Amino acid sequence: MCNSSLQQGSFPLSQRRAIIRPRLKKPGSNPSDLQNYRPVSNLTFVSKVVEKLVCHQLVSVFERLKILPTLQSAYRKNHSTETTVLKVITDVLRAADRGEVTLLCMLDLSCTFDTVDHGILLDRLRYAFSVQGVVLSWIESFLQDRTQSVHIANQHCLCFVTDSNTVCTRLKTFLFTRAYGTSP
Repeated sequence: MCNSSLQQGSFPLSQRRAIIRPRLKKPGSNPSDLQNYRPVSNLTFVSKVVEKLVCHQLVSVFERLKILPTLQSAYRKNHSTETTVLKVITDVLRAADRGEVTLLCMLDLSCTFDTVDHGILLDRLRYAFSVQGVVLSWIESFLQDRTQSVHIANQHCLCFVTDSNTVCTRLKTFLFTRAYGTSP
């Protein structure tokens, strides 16, 4: 299934389905208060495997072509949030040693991926990074026509097609940081 999907440039519709289950944010929270719940979206096992394969292949190609930003840590070997924090601390200390004023502005981008316009993302991949053909078709099909169903107490309650911008996955996160992180 994985090889067929990649060769055809199409991610199967059956794998674009997520099951959403409400979970208490904190143990011991009042279960009758809906504010104490968060939605947990579960994707199929095959979906996760194929996504991980594609992400790994894209990272390998981008690293081989040396088109990843040198400071990007997401989804790269020998890079982590720790390397990012060490870089920031080093930069701040060096600036202090030179007598420079340092200002650190931190942004919470945790919801950013829910607002990514997939058309712009695909255009950036196509024109700025030469992602084309079957690969681009596969990524486009991966992002489109997703469905979600809400299950409460193991009962199916609601099924709907999502706005294509609401899926947040490892691949989408990587593509976002790659495509939006560098000027064309």
